Amino acid sequence: QVQLVESGGGLVQPGGSLRLSCAASGSIFGIYTGAWYRQAPGKQRELVAAITSDGSTKYADSMKGRFTISRDNAKITVYLQMNSLKPEDTAVYYCGTGVVAGPNGNGMKYWGKGTLVTVSS
Repeated sequence: QVQLVESGGGLVQPGGSLRLSCAASGSIFGIYTGAWYRQAPGKQRELVAAITSDGSTKYADSMKGRFTISRDNAKITVYLQMNSLKPEDTAVYYCGTGVVAGPNGNGMKYWGKGTLVTVSS
């Protein structure tokens, strides 16, 4: 059983930055795609960014240029650097891993419990 643990969430002012981390119980990100999703109150879970086992990345259109997904060389941890944060980025951010990062989480096999990001002045 793969375990994913997110960290790095919190309260930040608009325009600020946060870096989220997702630590796996093994080098899972060298086998499966790692991805960040988010879910705001009353909304569906949506894909934020994903990184495949070979290092290719993709982003939701609204995050391009502001968010960056990366992973460590050991392929145990995936990061999400979030810059120029907006109030509409407020959500619970989830880390997932699986064969493919579908738009609403389909394709993800394992999930973390999430970390709350609140963007507010």
